[in-house]
Amino acid sequence: MRLDKYLKVSRLIKRRTIANEACDAGRVLVNGKAARASYEVKPGDIIELNIGTRTLRTEVISVQEFAGKDQASELYRILP
Repeated sequence: MRLDKYLKVSRLIKRRTIANEACDAGRVLVNGKAARASYEVKPGDIIELNIGTRTLRTEVISVQEFAGKDQASELYRILP
């Protein structure tokens, strides 16, 4: 699954267009490297979001095309 779609499905970012813009601006890192929106996300990847002054590190647990509101938080684990 594409990185921008994963960020939307997992509800880490509200809209896919915003996720795409964040990737283009270099504010999304995957495994320590700036990633494009077309990056293929796989379980075990470490995603780092730099939004404003806040940095959020997560580990991808599973990748699903669709996830409900209650299932979205099961797709990733927040890291310290």
